[in-house]
Amino acid sequence: MIRFDNQVVVITGAGRGLGAAYARLIGSRGGHVVVHDAGVGRDGLGSDAGPANSVVEQIVSAGGSASAEIQNLAEKAGCEGLIDNVLTKHGRIDALIHSAGVVFYKTIAETTDDEWAVQRKISIDAPFWLCRAAWPTFEKQGYGRIVLSASGYGLAPWKENDVTAYGVGKAAQFGLMNGLAGEGMGKNIMANVISPIAATRIFRAEVDPDQFSAESVAPAVAMLASDQCPFTGKVVRAVGGKFSVAQLESQKYVELETYPSPELVLDAIGSE
Repeated sequence: MIRFDNQVVVITGAGRGLGAAYARLIGSRGGHVVVHDAGVGRDGLGSDAGPANSVVEQIVSAGGSASAEIQNLAEKAGCEGLIDNVLTKHGRIDALIHSAGVVFYKTIAETTDDEWAVQRKISIDAPFWLCRAAWPTFEKQGYGRIVLSASGYGLAPWKENDVTAYGVGKAAQFGLMNGLAGEGMGKNIMANVISPIAATRIFRAEVDPDQFSAESVAPAVAMLASDQCPFTGKVVRAVGGKFSVAQLESQKYVELETYPSPELVLDAIGSE
């Protein structure tokens, strides 16, 4: 069985939706879950300890172990403070799952500087700061698991035209994963990405919530965060009990002369 006994797992954005589902599952399998959630609104503003405390109560009442943290991850001090607090209280971190996110549904021309800054800080800056703060501990332990969050919006073109800023942040986490997977090779530090689809508060499509539940994604995240994770540098896509594993690969490979003409390149790789 996949268990987390004697392990400390930090999950950001764990007061609601996907992060809460991850926290409850890992808590039910013996891990001490640090439920982080600053309690911000959909616009990334505000602060409320209620969501984090509520999930902690759910885990503890079910017989698990959990504690709450509410730092503002939009600031470097908040990210570093979260990791410092966990190490001070628990002495270790075995897995870091970054599920916190924010989205404004606007085209690139409509997105304001303030809206871009909020999305950039949570989706690009925060995972970098968090991983950088936790990395020395992972190296010292000779063990660590990192699970970042991507999206189909950041990994491939989509017909929706109002998620560009959101997609940039998710694509950035794919790049961070690749870098950390390389740095962690030979050190028993693994970095992977979950690309989930679930009917959370930022999901817009009209779907059956039972078929698109956060709980259906959580098993993949628990596997990626565990000591039994078999790979690093992969993207696991998860929706409604359907899973796939992907990484960037070439779709077409050709060998041309050293200095080909643009027309020759077009003929060789321009077709589908």
